[in-house]
Amino acid sequence: MSERYTHGHHASVLRSHRWRTATNSAAYLLGRLSAGQDLLDVGCGPGTITRDFARIVAPGIVVGIDLEATVIRQAAQASTEDNVTFQIGDVYALPFADCSFDVVHAHQLLQHLADPVQALMEMRRVLRPGGLVAVRDADYAGFVWYPADALLDRWLRLYHELTAHNGAQADAGRRLLSWVQAAGFSDAVMTSATWTFADPDARSWWGGLWADRVELSDFAQQAVGYELSTPHELAAIAEAFRRWIDQPDGAFIVAHGEVISTKN
Repeated sequence: MSERYTHGHHASVLRSHRWRTATNSAAYLLGRLSAGQDLLDVGCGPGTITRDFARIVAPGIVVGIDLEATVIRQAAQASTEDNVTFQIGDVYALPFADCSFDVVHAHQLLQHLADPVQALMEMRRVLRPGGLVAVRDADYAGFVWYPADALLDRWLRLYHELTAHNGAQADAGRRLLSWVQAAGFSDAVMTSATWTFADPDARSWWGGLWADRVELSDFAQQAVGYELSTPHELAAIAEAFRRWIDQPDGAFIVAHGEVISTKN
């Protein structure tokens, strides 16, 4: 099954992905990991979370998969852990036998899929009995920021319009429990967590990468190509992010849903 990834792999997108660690993006799972587990990280991107997992579960084997060959190559080149490998792979057709892993993890993946339940069913297939699935996704309708700005409101509406056009679900975080249950997991536990960007360095990083994404990434190309926006509007939204960076009381909170479940 083929999907259009809303963000693409522009440098501004990968800058965000490389910031992610097991601590800031998978804390809900860390207490369930132990040495010797075999773990599959689906949609691993440049592999920063994956490599953290490899250090935690060693000598267990960790595999990171992603559809994008460029980021898989970058992940492999950056890796120094002996127990981790990276390969191209499709979540709808995982290249592994049934019951291959103790943990299957996906961070910010299901929100970009047209059929997240089918993806979860395939993740369940490669889990061993008693194994864990762990998924975490943002929920864009739960994003809040201060000060208010009509152009940032427009950015959020545009993001929803664009992901809907791509057959994706921007508000995936609140739906995770439903999707996991529909995929056949019966004991799913849901939690939530946030990223908060409210100090000068954090504002500069978050606002700067979104200003770049809005004008330079696949987000921009798709928004204009689908006739949902114009270069002029996108430039104005990017400037609104840059203005927000300079607000001494500026804050941006990014909401996530998280679910862990066991394969019975």
